[in-house]
Amino acid sequence: MLFTLIEKFGILSGWALSSFFVFARYAAFAGLAFTVFYIFWRKQFQYARIQLRFPKATKIRFEIMHSLVTAGVFAGMGVLIYLLHQAGYTRIYREVAQFGWAYLIISFFVLTIIHDTYFYWMHRLMHHPPFFKVLHRVHHVSNNPTPWAALSFHPLEAIVEIAIIPLIVLTVPIHPLALIAFSTWSLSFNILGHLGFELFPEGFVKHPFWKWFNTSTHHNMHHSRSNCNYGLYYNFWDRMLGTNAPDYEQTFEEVKSRAEIRSAPKPQKTIPI
Repeated sequence: MLFTLIEKFGILSGWALSSFFVFARYAAFAGLAFTVFYIFWRKQFQYARIQLRFPKATKIRFEIMHSLVTAGVFAGMGVLIYLLHQAGYTRIYREVAQFGWAYLIISFFVLTIIHDTYFYWMHRLMHHPPFFKVLHRVHHVSNNPTPWAALSFHPLEAIVEIAIIPLIVLTVPIHPLALIAFSTWSLSFNILGHLGFELFPEGFVKHPFWKWFNTSTHHNMHHSRSNCNYGLYYNFWDRMLGTNAPDYEQTFEEVKSRAEIRSAPKPQKTIPI
């Protein structure tokens, strides 16, 4: 879509329109999650709340304001990719038949692994004090995040966060469909991580397969503690390098235990004889 907007309206107008669409898509995803869990069905989902308290409205406005700026930064990176593509530097291809559907599907999963690895190491680096103050402190203002925190970054962090995309398109043959699927996956998982409610079932973090995927509890604990749980989609790096919070699995199960209490049958009242 960005390429079409730039070709039709020019670089500046294309960037402005793309910024609008980036934020609109983000607002649709984050807004739906916020509406369901924080407004209409807040009480019904209280049992799944990770931190029982709710953030103040000022924090939520802060998240939305910085997300607006991030949308502009992400769109700007899209303009850079367009210019690189026009100059013949990218490996973006438009005909699926060039590499086939199997490659397109595999490339999507490869993108998630590359990004997860990039994010883990970049994220750990940003937690070193000199980088944290300049780059990452804005994101951690949300120590009790909502879905609106998913893109709440300092502009410099937003650049670092999105920098993996031009690196990928410069080195890996990639179809626009794979990029669209990847961006949708990334946004959805990011919002889930900042949801503030745990939706995965009991035992998820101990399952032989599912334990390798991160949960809302995992990233929420990162926001509340800041010195653990650096991964994004997968739990590979945190498990291998011992950077999961020591009580991550215990905390997850404690949150899920509230659901058990909530669903347990109430004792029947007896009628005295």
